[in-house]
Amino acid sequence: MSQLNPETVEDFIEYGMKACEEAEVFLGHGTDSMWDEVLVLVLHVLNLPITSDRNILQNTLTHEQKEAVLALIKRRINERIPACYLINESWFCGLSFYVDERVIIPRSPIAECIEHGFAPWIDPAKVANILDVCTGSGCMAIASAYAFEEAHVDAIDISEEALAVAEINVDKHSLNERVTLIQSDLLSKVPNKKYDVIMSNPPYVSDAEMSELPGEFLHEPD
Repeated sequence: MSQLNPETVEDFIEYGMKACEEAEVFLGHGTDSMWDEVLVLVLHVLNLPITSDRNILQNTLTHEQKEAVLALIKRRINERIPACYLINESWFCGLSFYVDERVIIPRSPIAECIEHGFAPWIDPAKVANILDVCTGSGCMAIASAYAFEEAHVDAIDISEEALAVAEINVDKHSLNERVTLIQSDLLSKVPNKKYDVIMSNPPYVSDAEMSELPGEFLHEPD
């Protein structure tokens, strides 16, 4: 370990990074650096947002906080649970979402398309209805509601458990009037209306491929 007796936020990040690197934990579920992966665990224990000033790196942890951080790092390594599942939070299009093992952790290049209003293919002024197929956590549907402030979004999924998580996120972002959740096997129960944008980021990894992926992926739903 790089720090035998970590005291500050920075100490614990360095300690966790070294431990995770030695254990060869796999990234790619919401963070792309070991620093960020451990940082979100520490800030979660301290109840601080990821936008906190860097001065907090020198804050000293209490005994209880130290124990809590070490416990999360241990679970991250031993159980191979992605940090987002450990803290029940992920980020997409700069927005915070609740996540647990009922949904795939938000990560998709479609985020960039949403943030740019699907330019150059879409005239934002003409978007009234959006359909999100296989919504999962609801992250794409909710991000689209922010990007197209006058549009209504229908978000469908076959999984009742996934829709329960999506409902948490719709409530969290106070978008109940603009995002409608629908349990549907693809388009079987979609309302009969014209959609200006239809998007989908469905599960696409086969069982054979899944069996060869790092342990972190096995925490995500089939």
